[in-house]
Amino acid sequence: MDHRAKRVAIVGAGTSGLAACKLLLARGFRPVVFEAGESVGGLWTRTLASTRLQSPTAAYRYSDFPWPDSAGAFPRHDQVVDYLAAYARRFGVDACVRFRSRVVAAEYVGAEPEGAADVWERWNGNGEAFGDGSGAWRLTVGHRGAGKQEPETQEVHEFDFLILCIGRFSGVPNIPVAFPGPEAFRGRVLHSMELSDMADADAAALVKGKRVAVIGSSKSAFEIAADCAEANGAASPCTMVCRNPQWLLHSANVWGGISIGYLYMNRFAELMVPRPGAGAASRLLAALLAPLAWAISAATGAYYRRAIPMREHGMEPGHGFARSVSSCLLSMLPDGFYDKVKEGSVVFARSRSFVFCHDGLVLDGAGAEKRVVPADVVVLATGFLGDEKLKDMFASPRVKDIIAGSPDTAVPLYRECVHPRIPQMAVVGHAEGLNNIYASEMTAKWVARLLDGAFRLPGVRRMEESCAEWGRYYARRSGGGGEGQRPWRPCLGAVNVWYNDELCRDMGCDPRRKRRKGQGLLAEWFQPYGAVDYADIQ
Repeated sequence: MDHRAKRVAIVGAGTSGLAACKLLLARGFRPVVFEAGESVGGLWTRTLASTRLQSPTAAYRYSDFPWPDSAGAFPRHDQVVDYLAAYARRFGVDACVRFRSRVVAAEYVGAEPEGAADVWERWNGNGEAFGDGSGAWRLTVGHRGAGKQEPETQEVHEFDFLILCIGRFSGVPNIPVAFPGPEAFRGRVLHSMELSDMADADAAALVKGKRVAVIGSSKSAFEIAADCAEANGAASPCTMVCRNPQWLLHSANVWGGISIGYLYMNRFAELMVPRPGAGAASRLLAALLAPLAWAISAATGAYYRRAIPMREHGMEPGHGFARSVSSCLLSMLPDGFYDKVKEGSVVFARSRSFVFCHDGLVLDGAGAEKRVVPADVVVLATGFLGDEKLKDMFASPRVKDIIAGSPDTAVPLYRECVHPRIPQMAVVGHAEGLNNIYASEMTAKWVARLLDGAFRLPGVRRMEESCAEWGRYYARRSGGGGEGQRPWRPCLGAVNVWYNDELCRDMGCDPRRKRRKGQGLLAEWFQPYGAVDYADIQ
C-alpha cells in the first residue's frame, strides 16, 4: 500500500498544525486537521485586544510565505490571524480542517500488547513512521454546531499516524496554591486564559473602574497591566505582584541598531554553548569561549538596564541575559509601559508568596510584616501546564505516564518531536524557540519527510540517549530564571541552529544553508539564521 494513502490526523490548526498540514499536502498525503475553535490561528484567535506580535515580521514568518507590506514590523493579533488564514488558503490547508472538533481522547490500538514498545530495538519496530501497518490511533472527537447552545456530539475515527500540534500555552492553566485561597476573597479571580477568551468588550468592562491585581511577570502579565492602566489610569492603579522579574525589552536592537540576533542567533554564538549531542569538542570550545559569552551577556544586560528603568522600580531580573535566551523568556514590553508606571497607573509589588483575604491579597514582607493589596479583580497570569495538556490527550494510563517523564525533566522527545516508546505519533511545537513559528516549521518539515519514507529513525537506545542529553542541557541552561520555577524549560533559544543542523542531517540536506546559497563564510558564521534560510527544504 502506498504510504501516501495512509490516514494522518493533525490535532490543532495553529502555526504548527498549519505548517504540518501544508508540508504533508505537498508530499501527496491528505491529512485531517481537528481544530476545536471556529477558525485557524490557534492562540492568536484568543488573545487580548492589545496583543501584538513580539518578533518582527521579518523573523516571525513561514519560510516560503512572506507577510504583506501593509502588516508593518509588529502587527496586531488580528493581522497575525489574517496572515495565518492566508497561508492556509494559499496552500489548500483550510480544506483539510474540521472546525469545532475537539479531540477528547487518543488511544493506540494494535495487534501487539500495549507493553510491546518496552522491548523495541527500533522505534515502531522498524524505525519507520507507520511501523508494520498493524497499529492505528483511535480518536474520540467531540463536534459542536455553529450555535453555542447546540449539544456536542462524539465520533470515533482511526488514523495511521497522529501529529499533535496543541502548543504549550493554553488548555491547562497553572494555578498557584494559596491558603487562604480565592474562596476568602470577595471579588473575582480568573486566569489570564479566561480573560483572553472573553470578547474584547466584556474584558474591558470587567476591569473598567476596578482595582486589578495581576500575579505574574510574563509577557501576558505586562499586557494585562497595560490594558488596565489604559482603562483606569492612576485613579485605580493596577498592581503587578511579581516574584521573579523577567527580561522584557523595549527593542530587539542594542547599541544604536545591532539586532540581538547577531549576538545569539548565529553559528558563532552557538559555539559558546555546549550543544547537546555535539560531543566533547563542543564542550571544550564552549568552556574556552565562556569569558566572551559572559561579556556579551553582561554588556547586553547592562544596555537594557540603562535603557529601561527596571532597576528604579525593583524589576531587575535576578538572572543574566543569556539565561533568558536559553530559557526562551525574552519578551517585548507593551508600548509606553514604564510611562504608565511613572504616572502611577501601574504599581509593582515584589513578593515570594501571596494568599487571599476578604479585600484582596496578602503579600509577604520583611520579617513578620505583611502587606495587603486591595483588589476587586485578581488575574493569575501564571502560565500553563503544557506537559499536563499533552498527557491529558491520551486514554491509556501507560502512555500518560511515559509521556510525562518526571517532574524534574522535560518530556523525553527525540528531536523534540517523537517519543521513543510511543508508536506512530509526533508532537510538533512542544519545544519553544525565540521564534516559535520558525522552530515548529522546521520540525514539521522533518516529520513530513519521516512520513514520506525519506529516512528511518535510529535504535530506541540511541534515541533515549539523545533525549537524556537534551534533558541534561535543559537542566543546565534552560531553567526558569528564579526561585519557585521549574528547573528546566524545553527551549531551543540558544541552540536553534544546531537543532536545525540535526534535522537537516537526518533529512539528507546540507545544514550550511547560507554557504549553500553562495552567501559566503562570514554570512554562514555571523549572520542570524531564520526561516527563509530553509525555504527550499519542503
